[in-house]
Amino acid sequence: MYRFGYYDEICSTVQMAACPLLGDNQVGYEPSCYARNIEVRNSLIFQTAALIIDIIALFMTIIMIFHIRSKYTAVGRKEMVMFFYLYFLMTILDFITISGIIPISSVVYPYFVAGYLGLTSAMCWCLMLNGFIGFQWSEDGTALSLWTFRLSSLLIFGLMYFISIATFKEVGSFDKGHPIGLFILYFIFNPFCLAVYVVLQIILVVNTLDEYWPLGNICFALVFFIIGQVIQIFLSDKICNAIKHYVDGVFFGTICTLLSVMMIYKYWDSITKEDLEFSVGGKGNVWEVKELLHEDDEFAPYAGQAANTIGHSGVAFANTNSYYGGGGQQQQAYMPQQQQYATPQQQQQQQHQLQPQQQQYQQQAYPPY
Repeated sequence: MYRFGYYDEICSTVQMAACPLLGDNQVGYEPSCYARNIEVRNSLIFQTAALIIDIIALFMTIIMIFHIRSKYTAVGRKEMVMFFYLYFLMTILDFITISGIIPISSVVYPYFVAGYLGLTSAMCWCLMLNGFIGFQWSEDGTALSLWTFRLSSLLIFGLMYFISIATFKEVGSFDKGHPIGLFILYFIFNPFCLAVYVVLQIILVVNTLDEYWPLGNICFALVFFIIGQVIQIFLSDKICNAIKHYVDGVFFGTICTLLSVMMIYKYWDSITKEDLEFSVGGKGNVWEVKELLHEDDEFAPYAGQAANTIGHSGVAFANTNSYYGGGGQQQQAYMPQQQQYATPQQQQQQQHQLQPQQQQYQQQAYPPY
């Protein structure tokens, strides 16, 4: 039975990095069923399937960081990228601690586990602070905003790191048989930060945005996270026995965490828009016709051809059936009502007469780059 402040039942269900360092005995807690290990050059590698997902998560995080940094004018860009930096570092430490690369008997193992737990709490805290960016509590990207994120996240990391080490080493009143402080920070504080972020984003979307589609992304992120935690904490041993030790709940929990982080990125990307004036993408410029061609205009016969013509430098003319504003009312562009046919000699003579005026018209029509 699960008890508040105790890891015994949780660690008997799922393999966690902190479990070997907790408990009243010297070997800590061991799961009743865990995924098979493989031998590589006389070394055992644990949780192979979860490690593959961690590698995929690292590559996906690099891609997401690149796209966030490329949106130069997006709101909260620098603050949001901190969250993904923390997730990247946390994934590396998760890879190291659960794989057996650093043996459990090593003297440095507790410090790596404490770093992993500290980064987890700092990441949740950083995400919660990102939830306030949309409410303009501080101008995003400023020194005040960035240093608030950095210093507070560092404080949360240091607090979790100290409590973890103190619990593992049983410093003072900290007891690794009853790690109440570690339990509260990991299983109560972290979910609380995530819940605050979700609530803030729901309020932000409902009150400020015209469409509610971004709520689907944040809901998917929440659902993936809950599914991953339920599988890890409550169903890991059952899955492990059913699949004959090939994978356990750690594998599915790692996948769900990655999917949750990806949906957070998708949500942020859907609610932030970049100013096209400063964008560096390959999107073509959108030109707007400011003047209306009338029937008595000497260039009106060319208006019908403009709809299906691509001008110089790849700029497409607007369709002449569109509406343009003029005099406070919407007017429809005029199309030539009849086609004038002329002999080749007359066409050449007309072309000679119109050439200087066409050059002047083109200079007005095409804005300088």
